[in-house]
Amino acid sequence: MKRLVFIGIWLIALAKYAGAQEQLNIKQQADKLYERYEYFKSLNLYLKIAEKKKTDVQLMERIADCYRQINDYDDAEEWYAKAVDQPKANKPDHYYYAEVLLRNQKFDRAKEQYEIFYADDAQELALKLSNCDSAAAWMKQPARYIIKNISNLNTQYSDWGLTYDGKTGLIFTSDKINGDDADQRTGNNWFKLYHTNIKGDEIRDMTLSNQSSEKFDNSYHAGPLALNVAGDTAYVTITTEIPAKKIEMDKKISSQNLYTRRLQLGMAKKMNDAWVIFGMFPYNNIQKYSIGSATLSKDGRVIYFSSDMPGGEGKTDLWYCEKQSDGTWGKPINCGKIINTKDEDAFPYIADDGTIYYSSKGLVGMGGYDIYSAKGDKANWSIPQNLKYPINTTSDDFYFITHNGSNGYFSSNRNGGKGSDDIYSFAIKPDSAPSKPIAKISLESPTRLTPGLILKTIYYDLDKSAIRPDAALELDKLALLLNQNSSLKIEIASYTDSRASSEYNLTLSQRRAKAAMDYLVEKGISAYRLTIKWYGKTNLVNNCADGVECTEAEHQLNRRTEFSIIK
Repeated sequence: MKRLVFIGIWLIALAKYAGAQEQLNIKQQADKLYERYEYFKSLNLYLKIAEKKKTDVQLMERIADCYRQINDYDDAEEWYAKAVDQPKANKPDHYYYAEVLLRNQKFDRAKEQYEIFYADDAQELALKLSNCDSAAAWMKQPARYIIKNISNLNTQYSDWGLTYDGKTGLIFTSDKINGDDADQRTGNNWFKLYHTNIKGDEIRDMTLSNQSSEKFDNSYHAGPLALNVAGDTAYVTITTEIPAKKIEMDKKISSQNLYTRRLQLGMAKKMNDAWVIFGMFPYNNIQKYSIGSATLSKDGRVIYFSSDMPGGEGKTDLWYCEKQSDGTWGKPINCGKIINTKDEDAFPYIADDGTIYYSSKGLVGMGGYDIYSAKGDKANWSIPQNLKYPINTTSDDFYFITHNGSNGYFSSNRNGGKGSDDIYSFAIKPDSAPSKPIAKISLESPTRLTPGLILKTIYYDLDKSAIRPDAALELDKLALLLNQNSSLKIEIASYTDSRASSEYNLTLSQRRAKAAMDYLVEKGISAYRLTIKWYGKTNLVNNCADGVECTEAEHQLNRRTEFSIIK
């Protein structure tokens, strides 16, 4: 349930109606719990109702939503399937059904549901269909990494956010049983911090005491944290604990007033082998937005974090602050639209060489949170690179840490784990060569024709879809190959450079894909062997995104159509 913690929203209801709860029927009780995001409790009540009477579409939706929120994707799939089969199903049901189908690796069925939901949004549909295609293709490629579940640390609960503590220690966060209090969203305990040695065989609580002026007694979520190089200063993500009466009301649903307990960064010092919070990050604003999941540059002069503060590109963005000459932190600056998207971007980590690793839901990937890397610093970054399978899966993959890029740890709620979220190690296989997106081949050379292989790439003039003479030569070679291999089917995927609007470029890429298909059909290739797709200005091959100054030759590389094998 890390998304509830680090996307930065923590909702709790003022339980004004609690004294009158005995007057409510089971459905009313369940609805109120659902409105308060207490999915674990509300689910049990909804299931009781479903046992006693014929379920209507709203009840199906509520049960499906609850299962999805507590990460039970198999049961969520079952109930969304029932909901979308009803005449009165709501449109979002198709979206969430598609999401769980993608997560459960049922790619064709996921595409069908995405096409229903995004019938009027070609750009978003292209992204979602790309996720399905990428997941299916990348899972078939040879694995570059060895992945291991760190079973000593993982439990049946949610264990994640592993951080290096020097050369011999590790710190992570978990909601395993540690007291009587529970998070009513999940039914588990609050997240707390734990320390272990590098072998993972000595685990102990990492308690936080408070010497700051702000209330903190470790009553809610705590963790993860970022350590400086010396290992004596930490920036800990914690839930605000100020009294409810001091928090501004968010909204009123039915008879319930709801408020938000947001996230903030606490600054802690190591004193006599104990951690003491001595102050709060100066840009916390628990009335307006959340800040969490911090990481520091190696020299400690820049802090990066995730936040939903105003001025970002999407739901949550990556931000940074620079340390000033007097030791204070400068104002937050957005890391820019090269790595931030209009969706969720979170869990940054800066490796020793300055590479940033983070998770995003807004780039082409495999579904859920995918892990990406980029070179640069502050607000200047290269195009993010997806780490692909098996680092990424159709589940949520996040909180990637490494010193050298060759080995390290990450967290995931993928199938086969011990709990909701698990901690995994990774290491590059000794005989693994540097990965490339997908091998491109010369049609004159002997190559095994396997699904996902890019056979040819052709290019276009600016703002044109006409087949150029150089492209025609390549298409003639491709047509010859297809005629010699009558069972071969290919995908034609077209792109544009970043200039002009997304809507215009999507249409332009569609014209380019159709022009390429028409050319091959004229050469005697049956249309049923050709599948066309168009992606506009997504999937750039270089750093030439909106607002980035590039040469015409660099833009040319993005104005392309790729031909890859489907079957």
